[in-house]
Amino acid sequence: MPDDSSPFDDPFADLFGKLPDGRSRPTAGAASSSEPSSSANTEGDPADTAAEDHAQDQGSGQPTSPSQGEKPASVPDSEGLPTQPPPSRRAAREARASAASGSSGSVSQLPAQPRSATGSGSNSDDVPPELFWAAVAAPPASTQTLTSTSTSVPRADRSAPASAGTLDDLFTGERTTDDIGMTPPPAERRRRRRGGWIALIIVLVLFGGAAAGGWWVWSNYEDKIREVLGWEEPQEYEEGMATGEAFLTIVSGDTGASISPKLYEAGVTKTPDAFYDYLVAEDLNPPFVPGVFRLQQQMTSAAALEAILDPANRMENTAQLREGLTVDQSIQILSESLAIPLEDFQAAVADPSVFGVPVNEAVVAAGGQPLEGWLFPATYTFDPGVTAQQVIQTLVDRAVQSLDTAGVPVDDRERILTIASIIQREARFEADFYKVSRVIQNRLDQGMKLQMDSTAQYGYGELHDGTVSSSGEALTDDNPWNTYVIDGLPVGPIANPGDLAIDAAMHPEDGPWLYFVTVNLNTGETVFTTNYDDHLAAVEQWRQWCTDNPDAGC
Repeated sequence: MPDDSSPFDDPFADLFGKLPDGRSRPTAGAASSSEPSSSANTEGDPADTAAEDHAQDQGSGQPTSPSQGEKPASVPDSEGLPTQPPPSRRAAREARASAASGSSGSVSQLPAQPRSATGSGSNSDDVPPELFWAAVAAPPASTQTLTSTSTSVPRADRSAPASAGTLDDLFTGERTTDDIGMTPPPAERRRRRRGGWIALIIVLVLFGGAAAGGWWVWSNYEDKIREVLGWEEPQEYEEGMATGEAFLTIVSGDTGASISPKLYEAGVTKTPDAFYDYLVAEDLNPPFVPGVFRLQQQMTSAAALEAILDPANRMENTAQLREGLTVDQSIQILSESLAIPLEDFQAAVADPSVFGVPVNEAVVAAGGQPLEGWLFPATYTFDPGVTAQQVIQTLVDRAVQSLDTAGVPVDDRERILTIASIIQREARFEADFYKVSRVIQNRLDQGMKLQMDSTAQYGYGELHDGTVSSSGEALTDDNPWNTYVIDGLPVGPIANPGDLAIDAAMHPEDGPWLYFVTVNLNTGETVFTTNYDDHLAAVEQWRQWCTDNPDAGC
């Protein structure tokens, strides 16, 4: 019978002394030499009884309910030494694995009682008393896993963060409460999100710059790139594509070089040089007869030449005037097409009042043609025996019809025809007509000189010399048509405008443009700008194109 002062009189110590030691397991000899005994047996030495109970529990895998009066297996003997040697960590892990195979609520999963403070020193496997009682108060390890996140980390995963762990880790000394209680700070998603946007912007800028650079190179050097890469566009339409109807006017002195661009403008050939290149390649020099010829659109050069040389395609008593011609050019075409003497037409246009056109005295005083701009461009067919005066009257009436359709007041016809004639000579595409009209209006509103090359060329007499550039003499010559010298509009029209140019003069497109320049004469690409620096850059682009295309008519 132990003394009353025995440390095991403590009921709680006695209670937990009945629990199996998870850190130890009985040897084979102990299990075979021990006889099973009732948990209520209180006879014999208390330490032996507890040892037998523990061996039975470990062997059966079933927990034994603790009963009052039994002593824990780790009771020190009278000399202060433990009755069993301290188990190793490996043995403790194996014991816990064996105990875990039982029911989830088994007390065999609880840690062994901490050693008494009176025991013989400390061991690396000892558990501090305060941690022991904290663990006892928690649910069994099999039903509660303490981790820093909602996902448990398996013990076998040695790469798991130090902040993750279970109760078993506490008892083996592999984790501490500080480790388990630490929660990593949340990821800085906002910073990552900002970095992602910055990276996306950089990528877009790089791709955008590359695309813009590629487009600029392609726009300026498309012909050379196609030539190097073998991507050249065919100059001819395919056979069998001819369709519709087109008209070609040939005047005295026309050659293959001058007819070739006419065919392209009429939609007959695919490129401006296709017909001329065909004649050179085939070494042909056919006799061209003046007149108006009925052709088709999208023809091959060979087919177009055959149609031009066929007398059946020459239209009798038909004349065609294209946009942008002057009075002198128009009456020459009319004379040749209608077989009426040129002198008859020269006499007819001498007095515009005969046709209901007010005489512009300033134009007459400057030696100009008062009917300039009034001979409307179109294709006309007349009855046999028509006179020169009747032909001119027909053309003037058609011009008045176009002015009325555009809503031009009678008193404003001459001014609108003047603006429209400049637009006709300067613009290339339909959209450009209305932009050029806006440039003219903006410069007039701001008191700027128009500085249109077409007006300088007309006043100096080099409007149809085959180039688009103005000579220094033309730009500085003091005449009432040269808008590089005079303020405002020229004294009168400089060419015969068509329906589109007249409508554009009446309805300019909204925009701030003050300058424009055609940077590619083959495609007609025109750059419109709002300041002089940008305009100079566009002029330099045009000069470079002219250097690369010396025979393009710059």
